[in-house]
Amino acid sequence: MENRFAIGKKETKLMDTTQLREHFLVTGLMQLGKLSLVYTHYDRMIIGGVVPTKEAIHLDNPAELRAAYFLERREMGVINVGGKGKIIADEKVFDLDKLTGLYIGKSVKDVQFISINENDPALFYILSAPAHHIYPTSLCTASEATPVKMG
Repeated sequence: MENRFAIGKKETKLMDTTQLREHFLVTGLMQLGKLSLVYTHYDRMIIGGVVPTKEAIHLDNPAELRAAYFLERREMGVINVGGKGKIIADEKVFDLDKLTGLYIGKSVKDVQFISINENDPALFYILSAPAHHIYPTSLCTASEATPVKMG
């Protein structure tokens, strides 16, 4: 897991475009057959990507979290932006078509990411934040979402 530390307002004002991109732009999240995570010290957020191909990818527990398992004190939102996939959260199976989201609550111990077709893999985009209450894992399809028009 990559770590990104917070930078003050004064230092940020002095940065050029290259430095701003280096500190704030996250790239390379979606890599075939891998789980990629970036821990930012801004609100202790974790951003990530998972692209399973032939085999399921388990959500590992980075040492930086100082936890028994990833979601011991965190919650996670996942959106599939690729082909059809599945997420298994503590033995409960959730099917995720493109643009389907899954909220995974605090205290879920085992999370696995699976693509249905390795030639059109699921692309799971992850956001995780600290949690202080347990809410149930729940699925939200694109048709259930409430779009907000901007501009």
